[in-house]
Amino acid sequence: MNTHEACLDRFYDLLARLEKVNGGKRQLARCHGQMDWPKRGVYFFFEDGELRSDGTTPRVVRVGTHGLRKSSATLWSRLSQHRGTVGGSMPGGGNHRGSIFRLHVGTALLASGHWSDSIRHSWAVGSNAPSDVRRGEYPLELAVSKHIGAMPFLWLEVDDPPSSMSDRGVVEAGSIALLSASKRQEIDDSSTGWLGRQADRNLVRESGLWNVNHVQEEPDARFLDVFERHLVE
Repeated sequence: MNTHEACLDRFYDLLARLEKVNGGKRQLARCHGQMDWPKRGVYFFFEDGELRSDGTTPRVVRVGTHGLRKSSATLWSRLSQHRGTVGGSMPGGGNHRGSIFRLHVGTALLASGHWSDSIRHSWAVGSNAPSDVRRGEYPLELAVSKHIGAMPFLWLEVDDPPSSMSDRGVVEAGSIALLSASKRQEIDDSSTGWLGRQADRNLVRESGLWNVNHVQEEPDARFLDVFERHLVE
């Protein structure tokens, strides 16, 4: 076993311990803000059909955190952006301009389904959009919410303040670099049917992750020690 494989195995062992701490994985569609969430943390999403090369262990497909610069954002506020809206005039929709995770999933759904030209032309354009454009994009936002909402995830409490040196940033960047298949496709690559293979970003397709930042970096295994230090059982 090479060093990279050993680090991956340790990472997934830590996730197995984290799952016990969390009391199991949650699905985002079933979550709300009144649940017991830490103020700050790192999240790890999985996806049906995505397994490690052992054929049994669920494979992480997205890692993220929130507000590494000066910010009042919380773990739940970020997760809720990915989940989308519950009520309002477009229930079940969301705002992909406020969630890069939603944006990537939307581009993959666009490539794999039949959508109107108006949605194709407006999706991911600009940092905001008028209400008529948002209304036109609503069907795709619904589909994105359904896809992400069904994905199980775990969360690691890392309650340090926003900073470029935050432990949350260390765990996020280290996890993504370690998991990325962009340079190591022989280890834990995405399945041939993974939706992300239809995304418009090469880095998503090649890495096997719904991430673009850090996917081409060399992993620093020391992040695993930081992860384990915050894993309070």
